[in-house]
Amino acid sequence: MCCTGFLKLMMFIFNGTIFLAGAAILGVGIWVKVDSNSFMGILDSVEELPSEISQVANIAYLLIAVGAILLVIGFLGCCGAMRESRCMLMLFFSIVLIIFIIEVAGAVVLLVFKDVAEDLFDNLETEVQKGLRAKFGSDESLTSLWTTTMEGFQCCGYTNYTDFYSSPFYIQNNGSYPSQCCNGTDVSGVCSEAAAETAAHLQLVDGCFKKLLQLIEENALIVAVVALGIAALEIAAMVVSMVLYKDIGNKA
Repeated sequence: MCCTGFLKLMMFIFNGTIFLAGAAILGVGIWVKVDSNSFMGILDSVEELPSEISQVANIAYLLIAVGAILLVIGFLGCCGAMRESRCMLMLFFSIVLIIFIIEVAGAVVLLVFKDVAEDLFDNLETEVQKGLRAKFGSDESLTSLWTTTMEGFQCCGYTNYTDFYSSPFYIQNNGSYPSQCCNGTDVSGVCSEAAAETAAHLQLVDGCFKKLLQLIEENALIVAVVALGIAALEIAAMVVSMVLYKDIGNKA
C-alpha cells in the first residue's frame, strides 16, 4: 500500500511537470503563430520558399500540436494513477513510448544531417533578396517586419546591406540603406551608401541569418540539456506507470 502511494505520488509529479511543459509549449506555439514580427513572419513573406524551408514556416503548428499532446499525456498519467485505471496507464505508456521513439529518431537525423539546416537556409538567400529589393520600403507589412527583426537582432538584411540595393527604400532615400546597416547611428533612420559599406567592411553589422545561427549555437547546450532532461523524465514516467500498472493488476 505504501509502495502504491509512493508510485502514485511520483506519477503525479512526473505528469504534473509534463502537463505544465505542454501548457508552456502550447503557449509559445500560439504566440509564434499570432506574432507577425518574428523570423517565422519573414519566412511567410517569401513568395517562393524551397519545399524543405516551407516546412520550417509551420513550426508554430508543430509547437501547438506538441503542447496539446503533452497536455493529454499529463492528464492521462495523473488520472490513471489517481483512479488506478489500468487502461489509462497503458494508454499513457504507449503514447510516451511512441513520442520517445520519435525523439530518438529525430536526434539521430539531426546528428547525421547537422549541416543540412544551414544549407537549406542558404537556399533562401536568392528569394529573400528578391523580396527585399522588390518590396522593402513599399510594402508596409514586410518593411515593418524586417525593421523590427533588424532592431531586435541588431543585424542588417539577410546577408548584409547589399540585400537592400535598388529596393524602393533605397530609391526613395537617394541611395541610402536602413539605419540598422550602420549600427543605427543615424537618427534619420537611414545611412548613406558610404557609411553602410564602411560598416560592412569593418564587419560591424552582420546579416540576420548569421545572427540567427549564432543564437542557435549559443543556446545549443541549453537545448541539449533540456532535451536530455525531458528524455529522462519520459523514461522514468514509463517505468513508474508500468510498475503501477502491474501493482494494480496484482491487487485486482
